[in-house]
Amino acid sequence: MNGAIHASPPLRIGTRKSALATAQAAQVARALNAATGRDTVLVPVSTEGDVNRQPLVAFAGVGVFVNALRDALLARAVDVAVHSLKDLPTAAAPGIALAAVPAREDPRDALVARDRLTLAELPTGARIGTGSPRRAAQLRALGLGHEVVSVRGNVDTRLRLVVDGELDAVVLALAGLSRLGRADEATELLDPLQMLPAPGQGALAVECRTEDRSLTKLLGQALDDSATRVAVTAERTLLAALEAGCTAPVGALAEVALGDSGEEVWMRAVVAAVDGSHLVRRSTTGAVGDAASLGRRLAEEMLIDGADSLIGERVP
Repeated sequence: MNGAIHASPPLRIGTRKSALATAQAAQVARALNAATGRDTVLVPVSTEGDVNRQPLVAFAGVGVFVNALRDALLARAVDVAVHSLKDLPTAAAPGIALAAVPAREDPRDALVARDRLTLAELPTGARIGTGSPRRAAQLRALGLGHEVVSVRGNVDTRLRLVVDGELDAVVLALAGLSRLGRADEATELLDPLQMLPAPGQGALAVECRTEDRSLTKLLGQALDDSATRVAVTAERTLLAALEAGCTAPVGALAEVALGDSGEEVWMRAVVAAVDGSHLVRRSTTGAVGDAASLGRRLAEEMLIDGADSLIGERVP
């Protein structure tokens, strides 16, 4: 033996090619390196959602932003895949493990408006861009008389629509702006009482192959945040129980907070008619260990209140 030390090969982290996705994956790579010392390399992958410019609601099926990354995992082209958790289908994927859910960024939506106006200051008829039926429905429900315009594109493309005067404002996830170092461009952070975020918004999902048990354990120990996982479990269970996809007009936010008997989960949810004419809102609290049943129970209450008639096409 020559006494040489064979270092582990770099972990290949699959990511969408957009600036935001790359920033998210790089954040995970840095945290993983800091916690374990493992070297990493980012591997860009094109997904259907990146190359198809149709409105999101026009896509067939679910997982348009994640399926190609999962295929790369199963084909062993990458070892790890990083997604925005809100893009992840609620159904389990055979052979894929959700190894870690890192600590969540601020889940709120942000308004970026001309002249640094707030939502209430924008005049009647102001054009507000969003690609999300959930955001569009809740904006219309506020009754402020704004025109909601459907837009697609990355963060820079959407912000430029305001700079160039094509739109008066856009609504984006604050977490995305923060990860790109552009949070200061937000002119208002929208209170969840006005605009509930998408289930899982602000959180990341770190996946690997189920068979890679040592890597699954490593990722969990290095990256997983228990409070974030509890919160998104409640939110995603609600989404699954409603049989609604990630483009449905459903908002949900769960938070772990101190209650009278220790840590509890506080959760609010909304299902909205796309035209904003009707909303079903519910809230509840429960034990941290009952996050999934909490989300399921809240969904059942909302369905009794008529939420199923507002969701539109259901996930099979």
